[in-house]
Amino acid sequence: MARGSFREQMLKVREDAIVSSVNRFLAEKGFDLMTVDEVAADVGIAKASLYKHFASKEALASAAMVRVLERACEVIGLQAARLEAGALERLREVTRWVLQMHLAGQMPTLPSQNSTLRAELLGHKRYLELLMQASEQLGAWIVQAQADGAIDRSLPPELVLYTLYARACDPVPLVLKAGGQYRHEEIVEFVLRTCFSGLASRPS
Repeated sequence: MARGSFREQMLKVREDAIVSSVNRFLAEKGFDLMTVDEVAADVGIAKASLYKHFASKEALASAAMVRVLERACEVIGLQAARLEAGALERLREVTRWVLQMHLAGQMPTLPSQNSTLRAELLGHKRYLELLMQASEQLGAWIVQAQADGAIDRSLPPELVLYTLYARACDPVPLVLKAGGQYRHEEIVEFVLRTCFSGLASRPS
């Protein structure tokens, strides 16, 4: 496969740097508080140069959201290839990755209902394709886990799916991280336990 011209490669490197910067700002402060100026400054380019890659703030954020969904679909694909793993274990491992990304400051926060970013994403073909792909696979595992008796069968599968998606913007991991008492691995295990097993006490 041709690698493209040197200029094309440099443009790709710059675009990747922009998307990585946007992703971090979206995770730290969200879409409404992020500014194009600070993204340009963080990457070390002029604002006008940034607009040569992305036409608007919404387009910038959409690219970051798509990047995260692409990575999520890769993780889901790796779990699908684990033939020895059950449906619940696959769901746990995908959720584990989400929490690790969240704690690492690499998981963009979801836009609010009235956000201009939300409107942009609803019209973004690639984003919707990836979201559908992820939801269909996770949904199939949820239904299988319910059939296996590993997840409460009385719960609507879509409720379980949205509960798992909500871990991407769960404030609990970041609050525990800020407290400094627990390692990231411990925080991930705590949240996984409450997410999949609830708060009921367990035998010693």
